[in-house]
Amino acid sequence: MSFSQLGLSDAIVRAVTEHGYTVPTPIQTQAIPAVLAGGDLLAGAQTGTGKTAGFTLPILNRLSTDKIGAALTSKTSTRAVRALILTPTRELAAQVEESVRTYGKYTHLNSTVIFGGVGINPQIKQLKHGVDILVATPGRLLDHMEQRTVDLSKVEILILDEADRMLDMGFIRDIKKVLAVLPPKRQNLLFSATFSEEIKALADGLLNKPAMIEVARRNSTVEVIQQKIHPVDRDKKHQMLAHLIKTNNWTQVLVFMRTKHGANKLVEQLNGDGIGAMAIHGNKSQSARTKALSEFKDGALQVLVATDIAARGIDIDQLPHVVNYDLPNIPEDYVHRIGRTGRAGATGEAVSLVCVDEHEMLKDIEKLIKQTLPREVIAGFEPDPTARAQAIQLRSGAPGHGGRGGRSGGQVVKVGGGGGRSTAKPRSAGGPAAPGGGGGRGPRPAAPHRSGGRGR
Repeated sequence: MSFSQLGLSDAIVRAVTEHGYTVPTPIQTQAIPAVLAGGDLLAGAQTGTGKTAGFTLPILNRLSTDKIGAALTSKTSTRAVRALILTPTRELAAQVEESVRTYGKYTHLNSTVIFGGVGINPQIKQLKHGVDILVATPGRLLDHMEQRTVDLSKVEILILDEADRMLDMGFIRDIKKVLAVLPPKRQNLLFSATFSEEIKALADGLLNKPAMIEVARRNSTVEVIQQKIHPVDRDKKHQMLAHLIKTNNWTQVLVFMRTKHGANKLVEQLNGDGIGAMAIHGNKSQSARTKALSEFKDGALQVLVATDIAARGIDIDQLPHVVNYDLPNIPEDYVHRIGRTGRAGATGEAVSLVCVDEHEMLKDIEKLIKQTLPREVIAGFEPDPTARAQAIQLRSGAPGHGGRGGRSGGQVVKVGGGGGRSTAKPRSAGGPAAPGGGGGRGPRPAAPHRSGGRGR
C-alpha cells in the first residue's frame, strides 16, 4: 500500500516522499481514507505510531482540493480558519504544526500555532491575516477568543489530539467553551491513547456515527526495548546515574523525574559531574524548553531531565536510552515513558533506578505489562537490605499511587496498592516509515493551577 493508493493528491504524496516516507503505517492506512470520506472518527493510537500524519495528510488533502482550496493562488492570500487542531501541550502543538507545514509544502494552504508562555501579539498578527489550519493549546485559544482575535465561525474540521491527556490536565471546560462557538456542522476527529469513561462520554457528545480505529495491543511494552531494573538506595541514585552514563559512554539520555524541584537538583548534580544536562518542566520558560529540546535532538546535549508532561514533544527516531530516575506513580505511564526509545524499528534501552520506596510501584508496573523485569545490582551500589520504605512526595496535586480517585493536594502520599485503572495501549515502534509520529506521552497530572496566561 502506498500513500497515493490511499487517495492523497500528488502534491501531498510529493511532500511525504521528499520527507523519506513511502509506506503508510497501520494507523495511516486506516485513518486517511476515513478522514477523506468526511465522516467523524474515533481513533485509539499512541504517539510513535504515525498518528499525526494520519490526520494531517487527509486534512491537507481535503482543504487543498475542494472548491475553496483550489481557488487559492498563494499561501499569503487572506483566508479563514477551516481546520482547528487542539493539543494538550506547547511542544506537541509546535510539532503538529511543523508536520502540517512539511506535508502542505506544495499546497497553497498555510497554518500557524498558538500556545501560552510566549507573547500573544505576534499570534494576533498572524491570525488577523488568516490561516487555513490552526493548531492550538486550549488555554491560549481561549485567550484569543476572549480578546476576539480569532474567528472560528468557518471551521469545518475539528481535531482533538491526545484527548485523554487534555481531560486529565483539566482542559474539559476549556474544550467545551471552544465547542460552543464552532459551527455545528463539521467533521470531528478524536485521537486518544486510552478509552476511559470520560473519553467515551466526550466522544458520545461530540461525534456523529464515527468510524472507529484502534491500533497497537493493549498494555504491552515494545519488544525491541531492553528493559532493566537497577536496585539502589534512594540517596545513591544520582551517583548511580552518573556512573552508568560515564562507564557506558551514553551520549543521549532522557531521564524522567517525578518533580520539577528534583529535575533541577539532578541537573545541577550532573553538571557538577562534568555531564552536560538541562531540564524541561512546566516552570521553565518556553524559550528555555525549546532550547533544551533542540540541543538534545541535535546531539549537543548529553542528558535531558524531564518531568513527564514537559517531555511530550520529544520525538527522536534513534533515542537510545531512557532512564526512570523515579518510577511513575501511575503504572501505565511507564509504558508511555519507555516507548520513547525503540521507535521506527530501532532498538533502545530503558533503565529504571528503583529504591525500596518504589517496590509497590514496580509490582503494579510488572502486573500491568505482565512480565517480571530483570534486576541487575551494580557493584558499589548494592542497596541496604535493612532499608525501610518511606512515603513518597508526588507532584503537587497529582493522584496518589493507590488509584486515580483522589488527589493528594501536594501532600506526602503513602505508597499503596493500585486501584482501578483505565487500560492503556503501548506505543508501537511505528515501522520503518512513520511520518508525523508525534511526541511521546507523559503521565496524567491533575488539572494545573493557572497563573497568568493559560496555554501550557
